[in-house]
Amino acid sequence: MRFLLRLLATAAALWVAVSLVPGIVYANGVLGLLGVALVFGVVNAIIRPILRILTFPVVVLTLGLFIFVLNAFLLWLTAQLAQALGIEFHVVGFWAAVVGAVIIAAVSTVLNLFVGSRPKR
Repeated sequence: MRFLLRLLATAAALWVAVSLVPGIVYANGVLGLLGVALVFGVVNAIIRPILRILTFPVVVLTLGLFIFVLNAFLLWLTAQLAQALGIEFHVVGFWAAVVGAVIIAAVSTVLNLFVGSRPKR
């Protein structure tokens, strides 16, 4: 159940980014947006930890600002994978990816606060 709620929160965050950022384009319906959210979750679960380890020195040197570039790359990668799966989700340009990643992170964080974490036993 929590997985489904987080998937819906991510889909809502993606929808907000599509609505606010001109360089992020989505052409399918709600189910396609859930597909993009699923791809985004898989990319963040598998590829993000690897990239964070590999780019740790650069993140330290830039005092954490490189995380924005990393998040933008992950959003762009999500768009490429979604297109490969036949979902019309496009990220056009570096700055659109950066702004979109910031918006997605902010909206996802707020919405995931409502989902909550597992109760400790």
